[in-house]
Amino acid sequence: MKIAIPVAEGKLCPHFGHCEEFRIFEIDEASCTVTARDSQVPPPHEPGLLPRWLHGMGVTHIIAGGMGARAQDLFQAAGVEVVVGAPAVDPEEVVKTYLENTLVTGDNACDH
Repeated sequence: MKIAIPVAEGKLCPHFGHCEEFRIFEIDEASCTVTARDSQVPPPHEPGLLPRWLHGMGVTHIIAGGMGARAQDLFQAAGVEVVVGAPAVDPEEVVKTYLENTLVTGDNACDH
C-alpha cells in the first residue's frame, strides 16, 4: 500500500490540486506500519495531470481534504482508493488514524 497526502505548510492541504508537496507513505499491510516516507513536489497544476503522476509512482490510496469530481473519477478508474474530507492536520496523524480505522472525515472541501 502506498498512501499520498497533499501537504501545505506542514499539514494536509484542504485543496488537493494546490498543495506544496505530496507526502508519500509506504505501508506494510500485514503489520499496518509505515515502512518508508518520501516527499515529492508536484508538477505545475493542470487538470488530469496529478492522478496520472501519482498513479505512475505506484500510489494506491489518496487521502485529501477536498478533490474535484474529475480527479476522483480518474483515480478510481486507475484503481486508486480516494478518501476526501480529511482534516488539515499533520500527515503522519492522518495516516496513523487511517490505518487504525479511526480517521474522521467531513465534507469534501472542494466543490468542482
